[in-house]
Amino acid sequence: MREREKLINCIELKGDGEIFSSVSIIGTVWDSNKEYFEEKVKRCPHVSIGAARDKTRKAGNKIRDKWGCLWIYPHDYLDGQVIEHPLSNWENLKNYTPPDPENYTDWEKAKKDIMEAKKRGNFISCGVDHGFFFLLITYLRGFENAMIDFAEANENLFKLIEIIEDYWMAVIKKWIGLGVDMIGFGDDLGLQTSLPISPEAWRSYIKPSYKKFFSLCRENGVHVYLHTDGWIVSIMEDLIECGVSVLNPQDMVNGIENIEKILKGKICIDLDIDRQHITYFGRPEEIDQHIFNCVKRLGSKKGGLLMKFGAYPGTPVENIGAVIDAFEKYHNYWVNA
Repeated sequence: MREREKLINCIELKGDGEIFSSVSIIGTVWDSNKEYFEEKVKRCPHVSIGAARDKTRKAGNKIRDKWGCLWIYPHDYLDGQVIEHPLSNWENLKNYTPPDPENYTDWEKAKKDIMEAKKRGNFISCGVDHGFFFLLITYLRGFENAMIDFAEANENLFKLIEIIEDYWMAVIKKWIGLGVDMIGFGDDLGLQTSLPISPEAWRSYIKPSYKKFFSLCRENGVHVYLHTDGWIVSIMEDLIECGVSVLNPQDMVNGIENIEKILKGKICIDLDIDRQHITYFGRPEEIDQHIFNCVKRLGSKKGGLLMKFGAYPGTPVENIGAVIDAFEKYHNYWVNA
């Protein structure tokens, strides 16, 4: 069976139990331990291992994005911070011009690349920007302003939501038209122990647009992948209702018990392995035990479980290695179980 069919079956809970996994290592961490990670790549063929390098994210860079937000990047390859919000004053909305969906990417090149990938039988996944909706509102308005907007039901907020919605609907239609298998969305909806806005506010302001985006994909046979950091327990069922096929929640922030209870068997889980506790402060054997517990609790003979880990500066290299080893060790746990 080709990789594309295996992945689709896993997503649709029709697989053989194999767990696909990936480890993304920040470029500076990779460079400091290059030989170690190259050896892991050889020894762990069932784990996708790579260095994360976004050249725009060089320490000290200031970049204005297509929405007009000015970003500064304090550290190499890590996420930045918006320091100028183009709509911090609602008066600016009158003359605000959003980006053109036609310029989102080189669509002709994307078409050619997708055609070539189809010939090779590859699983074709594309995506939208991280922070595409909820976070984008905070980037455009500033976090505090946005929180006040949600609390006060500011009429301008609805206008801004419509602008953002129109843009992404156009981009999504483009991707669907090119025949992709899955579209990836990224929007950090949670804080450490709660949502930044109430679940009721989320359902009023964010959910309707999510439902439009994701329903459009699913109605056209395209799977929906959603990455979202933070605590999202109170809206997990809403995300399923919106049409998410694969949800990428953080494990310990949301609790394995909650993820098992709410998501298992209903949706494919791409589990984001802890970066705050066990993998940072724990021992390799504790990491192995944690990942084995996740596999036992969330995996199944039909698939439905993917796993990923982001390795950031400060994480002990032997702990990163322990994650990779555990992913390799348990990738076939449910096969023929």
